[in-house]
Order: sequence, then C-alpha cells, then structure tokens
Amino acid sequence: MTLRRRKSPRGSGELLADEIMDAATALLLEHGDVTAVSIRAVADRVGVTPPSIYLHFADKDTLLDAVCARYFEQLDGVLADASAGIDDPLERALQEGLAYVRFALSTPVLYRMAFRQVPPDRQMKVDEVLAASAFARISATVTDLVDEGFFPAADVSAVVLEFWAAAHGVASLMLAKSTLPWGDDLAVAESLLRSVCLGRAAAGTLGEDSGPEDVRAWLGRQQGAHG
Repeated sequence: MTLRRRKSPRGSGELLADEIMDAATALLLEHGDVTAVSIRAVADRVGVTPPSIYLHFADKDTLLDAVCARYFEQLDGVLADASAGIDDPLERALQEGLAYVRFALSTPVLYRMAFRQVPPDRQMKVDEVLAASAFARISATVTDLVDEGFFPAADVSAVVLEFWAAAHGVASLMLAKSTLPWGDDLAVAESLLRSVCLGRAAAGTLGEDSGPEDVRAWLGRQQGAHG
C-alpha cells in the first residue's frame, strides 16, 4: 500500500513539480530504462495520486522532456567553467567540445533520453534549453573566430552545427561502444575535436571550394615557410 502525502499548502505546486521530476530522474538512473518511468510509478515514489501528476505534466513524454531540460540547464555552466580564462577561441572551442563530451558520458541515461526521437511537430523544452546553452555558448566562441578572420560572418550557424555534431557524434559512439580503445582522458575524442576545429579553420582560410590539390599546395607553402 502506498502512503499518501498530506495535501500540499497553497502555492507549493512548483515544489511538487520539482519532486515529480526528482522521482522520474531517480527511476531513470536506477533502472537505466525509460520503461521504468510511468505516471503511476512516479506518483508512488512521490506519494501522490496519478491525477496529481497530470496537474503539472500533460503526459509521460512531457514529464521526461522537463527532466531532460532541467538536466541540460546545467550544461551552460559546465561549458563556461571549461572555457574560463582561455583567450584563444580555437582552444576554447576544443575545451567546450571536450566538456560537452564529458557531460554526456557522466549521465548516459539522461543524455540518450534528451536525444530520443520524437514527432517532428512536437515542441520540446529540452531543445529550447540546448539552444540557450550549448548552441549559444559555442556560437559566442565561433563569433570570436569570425572576428579573427577564420570564417565569414554568415557561416556562424553552420560552423556551430559542425562543432556540435562532432562533439555529439563522438559522445554517442563512446556511449554505444564503450569497449573500443578511446584512450586515457578522452584522447581519441580530443584528437577528433582538435582536427575538426583546426580543419574548419583551415577551410575558412582556403575557401569552401578548395580541393585536395589546394590543400596540398597550402601545406607545401607552410612547410616551406618553416623549412
């Protein structure tokens, strides 16, 4: 028999919503599977009736979206800490990418949940949070690279998506195939992200239409200048 909590005082709805998200998060982390999270299971964990859950969240998907959004609200602070005091925007981009990967690896269940497939017409709160955290933070770094002449100003969004795709891709692969030789302290991830950052900067210098021969010629000039 589930013990029911006493009726909450007026104005405590926000606190109950937080308790509901805490319970859903705990169930996700304990079981590692979204199927363990049901409205009834969450209600039992909190000590309320299922209809009390629906006063705050329309359905299970809405609740899970809120859980993931709250999780990603921490990301902006993580990226800020990782890049604090780094003046070079290329190095800052690298450290932000590595911080993103570490963030994903630290809570794999929540990370996978945040990127689960949803109907394309469904508005997700987690997308809004990501836009205000990861996308906005990396956009600021890329804008600094634009100011230094690495990319045209019109390319900011495209470059941000490329950097984000690289960080998300390596994080997802590391989660899916954790037994592969990723190296100590994210060695492979760092090599990949550094290559993307430097390669994209080189592409911005050479031009988007540059081909292999252009790259070889540029490398030859660089080697000659330092020979």
